[in-house]
Amino acid sequence: MQFLSVSRRRTEAFPPEAWTQELLEAEAQRVRELYVAGVVRTIWRRKDMPGAVMVIEAASEDEARAAVASLPLAQLGMLEIVVFTALEPYPAFGPR
Repeated sequence: MQFLSVSRRRTEAFPPEAWTQELLEAEAQRVRELYVAGVVRTIWRRKDMPGAVMVIEAASEDEARAAVASLPLAQLGMLEIVVFTALEPYPAFGPR
């Protein structure tokens, strides 16, 4: 199954100095690990605000949410998940 996660950084709750280069690199490293494992299928940065959009491949919603929860920013409460939903194929591309 695939899931969509839309997150934003909680910049209003954490001062600028909390967003260290080391922390952001740890976040990037964890995303790379999830990508190599086939969990993160694709990821984009948001242009409207700091955050990301990910398509996640997982056997269940619990597994997908656990992947997002494993991100360092999520573990520190620095991410807000704005949208989290299961995806299904678009019917117009299927047989008629």
